[in-house]
Amino acid sequence: MRMITFFLIGLTVHVVFFLSIFDIYFTSPLVHGMTPQSTPLAPPASRLVLIVADGLRADSLFTLLPNSSSRTPFLRTVIEEAGTWGVSHTRVPTESRPGHVALIAGFYEDVSAVAKGWKENPVEFDSVFNESRSTWCWGSPDILPMFAKGATGDHVHTHTYPAEEEDFASTDASRLDTWVFTQVKSFFQAAKTNSTLKATLLEDKNIFFLHLLGIDTNGHAHRPMSQEYLDNIALVDTGVAEVVSLMEDFFGHDGRTAYVFTSDHGMTNWGSHGAGHPSETLTPLVVWGAGVNKAQRVTEAQPYEDGYLKDWNLEHIRRADVNQADIAPLMASLLGLPIPVNSVGVMPLLYLNNSDQFKAESMYTNAIQVLEQFKMKMIQKKETTLPFLFTPFQLLTESKQAEFTHRARILIQLEKYNDAISLCQSLISLSLEGLVYYHTYDRFFLGCSVVLGFIGWTSYVILVILRTHASLIRHPNLAKQNPNQNLARFCVAVAVVITLFLLIQRSPITYYIYCLLPVPVWYSALKESGALSDLIRSAPSLPLWKCLGYFVLVAFGIELLVVSFFHRSMLTVGLAFLSLWPLLSGLFGKAKLRSLSWFLGCLCLAAFPLMPVVGREPNLHLVYEKCIIILSRSCGWKLLEMVARMYFFCSACAGLLTLFTSACYLWSSWRRTPLHTSDRRQFFSQMIHVAVCLYVPSLTHSSLQQKQGLPLLNQIISWSTLASSTFVPLLSSTRLFHRLLSIFLSLTSTYLLLSTGSEALFPPVLSWLMFVWINIEQEALLAQGDSRRQELSTIDFSANIDITKIRQLKLDDIRRSYFFVFFIITAFFGTGNIASINSFDPASIYCFLTVFNPFIMGGLMMWKVIIPFIIVMCTFETIQVATQLSSRSISSSWCKTMEAGWILAQGKSTRTQFVSIKLLITYLHRLFPLLFVLLLFCDLQYTDLPNKNPYFLCVLQH
Repeated sequence: MRMITFFLIGLTVHVVFFLSIFDIYFTSPLVHGMTPQSTPLAPPASRLVLIVADGLRADSLFTLLPNSSSRTPFLRTVIEEAGTWGVSHTRVPTESRPGHVALIAGFYEDVSAVAKGWKENPVEFDSVFNESRSTWCWGSPDILPMFAKGATGDHVHTHTYPAEEEDFASTDASRLDTWVFTQVKSFFQAAKTNSTLKATLLEDKNIFFLHLLGIDTNGHAHRPMSQEYLDNIALVDTGVAEVVSLMEDFFGHDGRTAYVFTSDHGMTNWGSHGAGHPSETLTPLVVWGAGVNKAQRVTEAQPYEDGYLKDWNLEHIRRADVNQADIAPLMASLLGLPIPVNSVGVMPLLYLNNSDQFKAESMYTNAIQVLEQFKMKMIQKKETTLPFLFTPFQLLTESKQAEFTHRARILIQLEKYNDAISLCQSLISLSLEGLVYYHTYDRFFLGCSVVLGFIGWTSYVILVILRTHASLIRHPNLAKQNPNQNLARFCVAVAVVITLFLLIQRSPITYYIYCLLPVPVWYSALKESGALSDLIRSAPSLPLWKCLGYFVLVAFGIELLVVSFFHRSMLTVGLAFLSLWPLLSGLFGKAKLRSLSWFLGCLCLAAFPLMPVVGREPNLHLVYEKCIIILSRSCGWKLLEMVARMYFFCSACAGLLTLFTSACYLWSSWRRTPLHTSDRRQFFSQMIHVAVCLYVPSLTHSSLQQKQGLPLLNQIISWSTLASSTFVPLLSSTRLFHRLLSIFLSLTSTYLLLSTGSEALFPPVLSWLMFVWINIEQEALLAQGDSRRQELSTIDFSANIDITKIRQLKLDDIRRSYFFVFFIITAFFGTGNIASINSFDPASIYCFLTVFNPFIMGGLMMWKVIIPFIIVMCTFETIQVATQLSSRSISSSWCKTMEAGWILAQGKSTRTQFVSIKLLITYLHRLFPLLFVLLLFCDLQYTDLPNKNPYFLCVLQH
């Protein structure tokens, strides 16, 4: 098979494997066709006002000031006298769109919506806005349109400001909230002279939605502890008080208005959200007005052990916590609306101030609404599964469903309302459990198909590389054997059976891909089984104890990588072990200077996994001491200034380390091979560029702190640097070392612009270790008796290769493969956690843009993550060239393509050039992902995933 054909097939296989993650784990939970359910009794409220303070943390609202007063006096008065309060517990991902969907539609959105930036509706859904008579919304253009688009008819009216107003560099982001309050006041003022509008407003079942984005924007720009963030909260409290007074006057104080004040998500101390930290998942909920219980004073201890009641000085007021999705059925009950058909919320009865009959009927309606979803999910799955293969949810069979509903109805008729409520709550719990059961019904089947295909592809690549690049004892007649015709017929028969099976079950088209892909893959693998026979035949000639030792070390090393997914500090343990490699292998006596450099490089890199992830408070004693002094002065902006100064210091150190390292390596290379004039000019200009990029973040953040906005020159430099970093290295010499150094300088320039703290030091330290690794691998090759060493500065990878110098695979390539996998994981998790975007400081993109744009911001952050990845990949390709290992066995993933763009230098390539699209080096590299997945699968069976983060699941599955 030709190289390019092999590459394209492999790329296709890996793309299918990657996309299968979304079909297995992240399919939409929604079903359609249910009948809306509403409470038959008269509702207590005619209208409802929903106020969502985007990005507001629970502690920021409830905590008192040092003088025991509140920064939100109006809402504090409501909590202590007029309404019911609690904490609304959100779920990951703690982002604006899924948070609002949970609040207004009552269900937790699947992660597939991230592909549309949380803006569009991947699947249409019902909401309380849709069920209302009319809804008026004011706020962000990122949130409001999705509820208007999903509503039937034209009764959802939205009023939004321009998207350009969502600027993190704004002089005062609280003006977004001021705009909303002003628009609401103008709206009601106009209604007084517009009889048609006034008549519409006086009807029942109306909703008014105020989306306040200023707090979230100030939190991202200045952090939640800043004065801007806290002042914005006070502004919102004042605005809410004015709106409530305005509405009460407009409706004549009829007592028929209900108010709900809450937040979609919180925010970490470092100004981000998305994961499951308590500061992100705990949001305030304050409800008052028509149909809502007034504040209940308590004397006994409340059933909450989190300590917040004491911190907030609210031990004497009853607290009623809810899940975020529970707010949707609460709003529907207060207005007498049908509960959104896809809601999974449970009615929070502690908020209702009504009769026991109303509460029982509301809970019964809630139970029937959730049960309807369960029935529809069961019917859908039953229709796409053969009868003899269908396994129903045993805890809620059709007979048990009828029994539950009948008993609940009888209890309500007998006025045993508490028993009915308890029974309905049990029915809701079982229905939700059954929904999860049917939603994940095919997960095991699809997972097995994908794993079978992955193992087949891995086996095929291993066997191909064994056949072409390993010194095995070959069977003399093996090359003359033709493909087994019986095997081909068997595979065709299997494919036909699978197709018919899926056709009968009316499975989606993607199921055909996942189930049929293993057939040709395993056919190809079994055709190469002769290589396995050769390996078995060659086994007696291999050093048994050395092979066993490698196997034990590799198994231990892979398990260490698995644990590092849960504990980043395990990477430090691994780097500590790797630092001893020259000593244990005997290289220290032959290359002391390089061995010492390797030891120091590993230890320096080992410090990064011990540091807090990017964006969090720096864990340095000096900073802590100064922070205490600053906090004692109660000046939040000074804290930011101190942290910023430390960040700029780290960036300066990173830039200087980059320049120093580059100068040293250039001087070392120049001693052996003089640089061409063009190369000297390019390297000098790139080093000047690094120095410029070193200063740009400092200037940008200084301008933002002074509220002068993002300087245009800085923005031009940043985008130019990003664009040039992809092609400037291609202008450098085709000598291997020069190309690698040019890539390093280009990527470091971009990384400096995307850094806000100690992570700026990560690429220089990683690159230092990678350069040492290249040199010490050459020493290892000499130690094995191979004297064909070339200086890196003399290797020209665009020149034709001498086939006679290409060596075969050796056992030592197992170690090189493992080193590569380990450094890839370290590059991925060294400064943060790619499983959650909240590990990355949003301020890192401020050199490029400050106006909210999820796609561009996410792309920049992902590029920042990929940069260390590329450095490791290019280093590994260099090691293959330097150790004269054939790169003809290609791998097929997106990272290989990326590396090809870097290393495949000029357009002079020919079929015989020593160039590569391969990153993961040997046949045993292909064995590592398989072992890694198997060990990881075993670990996950007994491990509770951190915060149940869906992004974490996605990464682990991949």
